[in-house]
Amino acid sequence: MWETLLQADGLLLLWIQEYIRNDVLDLPVKLLTHLGDRGLIWLAAAVLFLLIPGVRKTGYLMLVSLSGSLLVNNLLLKNLVARVRPYEAVAGLYRIIEEQADFSFPSGHTGSSFAAAVIIYHTCPRRVGIPAMVLAVLMGFTRLYAGVHYPTDVLAGAVTGTAVALAVLKIYPRLPYR
Repeated sequence: MWETLLQADGLLLLWIQEYIRNDVLDLPVKLLTHLGDRGLIWLAAAVLFLLIPGVRKTGYLMLVSLSGSLLVNNLLLKNLVARVRPYEAVAGLYRIIEEQADFSFPSGHTGSSFAAAVIIYHTCPRRVGIPAMVLAVLMGFTRLYAGVHYPTDVLAGAVTGTAVALAVLKIYPRLPYR
């Protein structure tokens, strides 16, 4: 079963490379995926929220959630699982961005995107929350398109990022000093 899943992961990436990748999308995808490097787009959004009265709580919760995602995904799971990048393992798959320095599973870009977007979705009006969620999904897709993550890496990043954000939202009201 595990082998079948791993094979399907690789086949889906090859399908994306063959049927979706194109010269028109390459540049926007590269730009968008690099906005997620080190969670920069989400850190910038958190700082912006911290500067605006009335939504400072969102900025604070985003920073806590992003920190949790970094800890769970990038420091813990990536090193425990130690999955090689798909461009190193899937014959015929080529990446369109530079080689990545860390392991593949889970996707840190996707994890941080969902960690931040879920906070925004739950603390802001839908006109802000829905675009944040769409951006998180697009960020995950850019990692597949670029050939640097398997679909299961992206799925795991989405699940862990969401779980961290929901845990932060659940714990926050119980803190004695908010």
